[in-house]
Amino acid sequence: MKRISAKYLFFTKQLFPVLWFGILAFVLFMMIASKVYEKAPVAVVVPCVLMLFGYFMMKKIVWDLVDEVYDFGDYLLIRNGDEEERVPLSNIINVSATLFMNPPRVTLRLAEPGRFGEEISFSPLRPFNINPFARNQITDDLIIRVDKARTERATK
Repeated sequence: MKRISAKYLFFTKQLFPVLWFGILAFVLFMMIASKVYEKAPVAVVVPCVLMLFGYFMMKKIVWDLVDEVYDFGDYLLIRNGDEEERVPLSNIINVSATLFMNPPRVTLRLAEPGRFGEEISFSPLRPFNINPFARNQITDDLIIRVDKARTERATK
């Protein structure tokens, strides 16, 4: 068993959104309390727009990431909160990775949807690397093994 998902997701999924919305709510409250909206009504709109922007970006990029992914060789154990699912490598149709996104993400597309749907996204472990264009070895290894498992399934 080897963990292949990042360990810092608590900050990304829980702490950062609280900071983001908390600071914007505080700024909005201070603007309303100091009656800035009387002189510049558009100033109150800016924190509201930033809250909406943050919500949709976090929903699309961060909140859909599962908490933990463990590699057991011929299957992956996926955990999100209290839920857990075993996903055989032969059930994965495609493995796609994004390089220029923070947090980086790997998306697994499943042949037969499971508990977490037909697509499962997680943030892979990243070893320290100076090169921002370097490929992730975990992702490359997973792509090769999934292709091999699919080929073996097709020949049986």
